[in-house]
Amino acid sequence: MIHSALIKKQRIIITITLLLILATVILGMGIGSASLSFDRLIATFLGDGTFKEEFILFSIRLPRILITLLAGMALALSGSILQGITKNDLADPGIIGINSGAGVAVAVFFLLFPVEAGPFVYMIPLVGFIGAMITGFLIYLFSYNKRNGMQPISLILVGVGFSTALSGAMIVIISSAERTKVDFIAKWLAGNIWGTDWPFIWALLPWLVILIPFTLYKANRLNLLAMSEPVAIGVGVSIKRERIVLLLTAVALAAAAVSVTGGISFIGLMAPHIAKALIGPRNQLFIPISILLGAWLLLFADTLGRNIIETTIPAGIMVSIIGAPYFVYLLLKK
Repeated sequence: MIHSALIKKQRIIITITLLLILATVILGMGIGSASLSFDRLIATFLGDGTFKEEFILFSIRLPRILITLLAGMALALSGSILQGITKNDLADPGIIGINSGAGVAVAVFFLLFPVEAGPFVYMIPLVGFIGAMITGFLIYLFSYNKRNGMQPISLILVGVGFSTALSGAMIVIISSAERTKVDFIAKWLAGNIWGTDWPFIWALLPWLVILIPFTLYKANRLNLLAMSEPVAIGVGVSIKRERIVLLLTAVALAAAAVSVTGGISFIGLMAPHIAKALIGPRNQLFIPISILLGAWLLLFADTLGRNIIETTIPAGIMVSIIGAPYFVYLLLKK
């Protein structure tokens, strides 16, 4: 049973995080290369703006903001799951190669099939999922030992190796592609939020609607997996099955996110760590906070990157600027 003081603390942190998200959303809607003053936001949102104001808000900025929030949630939740099943604080879908697997699949799909506004949009998360799933299966296979089962440290090391290999594969794909498609793949690699239309939101949203409640339902299983294996087995947990199911969940979340945002790392690393530092390691408590922190971190990075200088800096690069030193800090600490 969770102590009432911790539940109260969790609610306070969630409220503060929601306020941070709201403030960043308002900031993101009001600033940019096209003019939309803050005093016109409410009127425009309610349908009383000019054609230009409504176009800027509803066709450009709002879809991008929502996509960024949803992708940040997915990446943070994926990182939370991976850290739980591997018992490794350095686990992140970008670091261990899952994002790269999704990226290679999306790049191949983009090269082989024409870009169409309808089916193309909804196929991308599925293609990314297939690529990430194959990568996740191979990582699991190479890190599995018949005597000891899946070793968390081996999974991280094998994942880093796959990430490097897939990055090389992406370079080979780029070298054989047309100029316009090379530009797209290069932007994807940099973590440029490219899926900024409403159809991309409807393509990403169902994955979160299903997998966030499912992960919260499995939160107690993640708590048990964090203990020693004899303890988990003693209370009736099928370790192998639970790890596979949760690994598939993490892969699906990461693939759905990066298929519309590009190669973004470190969100799944930072958000769970910050949440655990605030509320503790119990999954029922820190996962909701981690989800919201992931949404805010990616939105903040994208908003900053779009407005810090005249040339837009991709969100993936902004996140890496923040996340790489944090990764080194964790590496030295552990």
